[in-house]
Amino acid sequence: MSHSTFEAFEAGARDSGFDEAIVREWAPDTVLESHSHPFDAEAVVVAGEMWLGDAAGERHLQIGDTFALPAGSLHSERYGTAGATYWVARRQR
Repeated sequence: MSHSTFEAFEAGARDSGFDEAIVREWAPDTVLESHSHPFDAEAVVVAGEMWLGDAAGERHLQIGDTFALPAGSLHSERYGTAGATYWVARRQR
């Protein structure tokens, strides 16, 4: 998927079979304990920074970094002092 603009990201997501693409903005220092979602997700960080924890460990993600989470996978999220924004494509399961 292209990461140059949200519109390009969204078009790439739909071309790849995702149902939707949205912008997620998180406030500074937000922490989300372990949880899962009923959808596959592929995302790119476009502002700020975050830490994503899953079965593989914790990853520090910054602008331009991508991540993917299959539906039902347990993960945690922690956002930096400036918060974070990412574009995420979702495919319902």
